[in-house]
Amino acid sequence: MSDSIDRLFNLHQAALGARAYRSQVLASNIANADTPGYQARDIDYKTALTQALGSSNPATPAQSSAMVRTSTRHMGAGGAQAGALESAPLIYRTVTQASIDNNTVDVNVERAQFADNAMRYEASLTFINSKIKAMLAAMQS
Repeated sequence: MSDSIDRLFNLHQAALGARAYRSQVLASNIANADTPGYQARDIDYKTALTQALGSSNPATPAQSSAMVRTSTRHMGAGGAQAGALESAPLIYRTVTQASIDNNTVDVNVERAQFADNAMRYEASLTFINSKIKAMLAAMQS
């Protein structure tokens, strides 16, 4: 039973993790809008999602480099997806407007990307919620 639930939510867990990581990168861009020489970055969502899904397979080397817990009281490092997403390659944004201080952050572009990413994150949560409701309805009938 547990395996089927894991399979049901594995894609959505990885998608939410990739969206959350992308939000962090975009927020970092917005926070550094006035930092001289800062280069705006983003992630390739498709690549990050593929990496996160691939790392959930026990045969992949991503889990072999996981942190070792020396005590049962130690907290985990956030799972395989967290490690895979942190190693997702960051790509630099194409410069749309030249800046004197070599900063490539366009705040309007970053805000639009952040809003789009947040909307897609919410859509994923809504989809997960509907799956959970369907499972509950199946259990109750």
